[in-house]
Amino acid sequence: MSRIKAVFEQLKQQQRKALIPFITAGDPNPQQTVPMMHALVQGGANMIELGVPFSDPMADGPTIQRASERALKHKIGLRDVLSMVAEFRKTNTNTPVVLMGYGNPVEAMGWAQFAQRCAEVGVDGVLTVDFPPEESSEAFEHLAQYNIDPIFLLAPTSAPERVDAVVAAARGFIYYVSLRGVTGAANLDLADVADKVAAIRGKTLLPVGVGFGVRDAATAKAVASIADAVVVGSRMVQEVENSNEQNVAANLAKLTQELRAAIDSN
Repeated sequence: MSRIKAVFEQLKQQQRKALIPFITAGDPNPQQTVPMMHALVQGGANMIELGVPFSDPMADGPTIQRASERALKHKIGLRDVLSMVAEFRKTNTNTPVVLMGYGNPVEAMGWAQFAQRCAEVGVDGVLTVDFPPEESSEAFEHLAQYNIDPIFLLAPTSAPERVDAVVAAARGFIYYVSLRGVTGAANLDLADVADKVAAIRGKTLLPVGVGFGVRDAATAKAVASIADAVVVGSRMVQEVENSNEQNVAANLAKLTQELRAAIDSN
C-alpha cells in the first residue's frame, strides 16, 4: 500500500481530514528546506507538497512566484529537490511527499530517470501542473513502474469529459482547485466547492483534496467539512517570506498547528 493511501485510510478510520501544506524547495535557502519539512510534520501535517522551483510558474500567484525566484537564486533544480527528499527520508519514512511543479525540468531529466530517482529517494506522488492526463500517459507509465501516484488538478471550469479523464488516470488523491485563477486568490465560494466536490466523489472513490484560497484557520475548517484534505500553499509560503532563517521552521510549525486544530474541531 502506498504511503498516500495508508495516510488517507488511517485518517478515515479516525474520522479526520488530511492537512497538506506546500512549501517551495530551496526557499528561503537550500539549508532550510528539510528542517522546514520536519517542522510541518511536527505541527500536524499529514502529507507535504514540495514545490519544484520553475522560472515560469503559470498556475501560481505572486507569493509562490517569488518563492521560486528566491530558490532559483540559489540554483535549485530538480536534482537538488530530489536530494532534499532523500535527506528528509533519513529520519521520516512515514509522511508522504508529493512533488508539485511543471513539465520542463522533468522532460530535461527524462521521465524514466526521474521516476527511478523518485523511487530511490522516497517520493510518493507527482503533480505536474501542465501535464493533463490526455498528454501524459507515456510519462506516467514510468511512475507506475515504481507505484508513484500521479496527482491531477480539477478546476471549477473542468468539463465533464476532463473530470472523467482525471478520474481514470489519477492515483492517490484528486486535487480540486477551488478558485478560478492562480494560487493565493481570494473569495472562496464554499457552496460551489461543496457541489463540485460532491460531483467528483460521484465518479471516484479516491479522496478529494481542496486547495487554492485556503488563507486561515477558519477557511481550513470550512474546507475540511467538505473535502478529504485541505491543501495550504500561498499562506505557508507567505509565512516563509515573512520569517527569517532563525525562526522560519518554528513559525511554520506554529501555523500548521493552528490549521490542524481548526480542521480537527469539525
